[in-house]
Amino acid sequence: MRRIDLNCDMGESFGAYRFGLDEELLDCISSANVACGFHAGDPGVMRRTVHLCLSKGVAIGAHPGLPDLAGFGRRELAVSADETYELTLYQLGALHAFVRAEGGSMRHVKPHGALYHMASVRPELADAIALAALRVSGELVLLGPPGSELLRAGRAHGLRVAAEAFADRTYRPDGSLTPRTQPGALLADPAQACEQVLRLVQDGTVPVEGGGALPLEADTVCIHGDGPHAAAIARAVRDRLVRSGVSVRPVGS
Repeated sequence: MRRIDLNCDMGESFGAYRFGLDEELLDCISSANVACGFHAGDPGVMRRTVHLCLSKGVAIGAHPGLPDLAGFGRRELAVSADETYELTLYQLGALHAFVRAEGGSMRHVKPHGALYHMASVRPELADAIALAALRVSGELVLLGPPGSELLRAGRAHGLRVAAEAFADRTYRPDGSLTPRTQPGALLADPAQACEQVLRLVQDGTVPVEGGGALPLEADTVCIHGDGPHAAAIARAVRDRLVRSGVSVRPVGS
């Protein structure tokens, strides 16, 4: 049976501010990437999100980001490899403690936003993230774009890796995501997102801007939890996959 993991960014509320429909999304996904307090989240939100994930049977992963709350971790910062290792280890350790305290286990690591994109092309940052993950647990799965430095670094450090695609983002012919600053970067229509994911799972391709198809193999598909249409997209994608005979299961299971 064909299989795919559906992951979503979670726990991105903080303080008095509430973002995302986490409880609703958890009914549709198989893996959650939990914010660790740098780009979003706080200790209370982390604890509640972990508890929710465990109650719903959703695999828990760390979603470490750059220390940029105002920019939601989507702005590049001039961080060194040492700083990247330290900020990643700090965030993984924090979430790991909450997961252990609730009687669960942490399954994977997926960097957030600018850190994800920077580490995908910069070997020294990718190595720092992979090493931090390894120091927390050699059983963690490292997520990253297909063919990226993140996946290379994960393999080099003996970690399992999972190639990631996106349900709600469009692709350019070179395989990169259309920048959020450009029109058409986001897919808001659940039907379009369903077609993109089903095509990926069945044919190993995704449509690209300007027409045509891009070969792309993925083990997991991300739905961004902060989007206004996230819940509708998640429900539609999960339903379409199940009706098409695709098993939705966490990476590494």
